[in-house]
Amino acid sequence: MLEPGLEHVEEFTVEGELLTDVRGTLPRPVLSTPRMISVMEYASVNAIREQLEPRTATVGFEVCIKHVAAAPEGSICTVRSTLREFADDRKLRFDVEVTMGDRVIGTGRHERRIIRID
Repeated sequence: MLEPGLEHVEEFTVEGELLTDVRGTLPRPVLSTPRMISVMEYASVNAIREQLEPRTATVGFEVCIKHVAAAPEGSICTVRSTLREFADDRKLRFDVEVTMGDRVIGTGRHERRIIRID
């Protein structure tokens, strides 16, 4: 059953395709904003995927994210997505956050919709 409070938490290493040096303008690679948002989106899917009815999936349609600190290459970060609201049998609103230890790297909201797959 989809109810507020469902959550997914996962550690990840800032490496590979998660990195950017902003076309050589930074002295060392850091977690890119688009990849951070992607990690948040996948955590949101993982928070609710086992509760979805058969022949349904979710699609993301809105993100409101602030990238507030750098996470350098090799950092161990944690992504957390918590279902804040489930409305109209299809609207999913999540609170999302990426941290590195006690430091917030990114925070915000993500919305998804349940769709039928026929």
